[in-house]
Amino acid sequence: MDIVPLLQQMGDVDVLVSGTQGDLNLPFPIKYKFNGFGFVFGKSGGVDLWKSFLKSRFRKFLKEIKEVPVEKYDIVINDFEPVSAWACYLADKPCIGLSHQAAVLSDNTPKADETDMIGKLVLRNYAPVTASYGFHFKKYDKKTFTPVIRQQVREQHISNKGHYTVYLPAYDDKRLIKHLSEFKHVQWDVFSKHNSKTKQHGNILIQPISNKAFIKSMAESEGVLCGAGFETPAEALFMKKKLLVIPMKNQYEQQLNAAALKDMGVPVIKSLKPKHSETILNWLNNGSAIKVDYTDHTREILDMIFKGHGLIS
Repeated sequence: MDIVPLLQQMGDVDVLVSGTQGDLNLPFPIKYKFNGFGFVFGKSGGVDLWKSFLKSRFRKFLKEIKEVPVEKYDIVINDFEPVSAWACYLADKPCIGLSHQAAVLSDNTPKADETDMIGKLVLRNYAPVTASYGFHFKKYDKKTFTPVIRQQVREQHISNKGHYTVYLPAYDDKRLIKHLSEFKHVQWDVFSKHNSKTKQHGNILIQPISNKAFIKSMAESEGVLCGAGFETPAEALFMKKKLLVIPMKNQYEQQLNAAALKDMGVPVIKSLKPKHSETILNWLNNGSAIKVDYTDHTREILDMIFKGHGLIS
């Protein structure tokens, strides 16, 4: 949302997106939209590998790769997107990776306690690139930068109305209500992929995904409970909110994110099961925000990349 408008100031830009699990509408024209090769969230805390396989439609994926005219572009910048990456690979076209995934693959970033060989294989081969620049929760090396925080988030008025914002898309509403209702002294503000209407269940408000409402909820919260993705934890840290994360099962990237967040002092639990209730309660009663410096250097990073690849002097 922030990088594309900056790129549009630097040249003519065509945008390609792929995947079936996106929740946000993008505020600029999309020239190419593909099914791609995405992952499907389950309802019990992880990625549903079987549904992901069934939805993959490999023949269609190969057809989409052939449809992208990468050879007509001066530069292809890729945010861990497989169609354009493989189109460049097969056309022997340089492809610059600018993504969070590029950072977690660095040897200098924290690693999970258990190595998921299949997950590591997917991360390294899902969207092949010829050069990599990454974003992470900390600057671990010269090609890793702190997160790009959307202007929409930077401009929020930060307050504390006492509720906790929840975004755990790999859990269905029934499971969330069951586990969160245990903490009756807390108002939970849950954003759900599985519900199209707003409903109140005791101290738990369930509402459909809305970018504007979600950002406002985070900005006014006491803390944020979410998966170990990248954007939401980064935005919570930027807003100086206390944070607790639950990495998705069968999602190696989230295990790596969780390792980095844990290294920074953010509490991490494996699931919402009762055995983790004490950790959640301690976080609710005694947790605190982790200090970060996420100054906006996005334009400088893009200028550096363009100069490094001979596109501007």
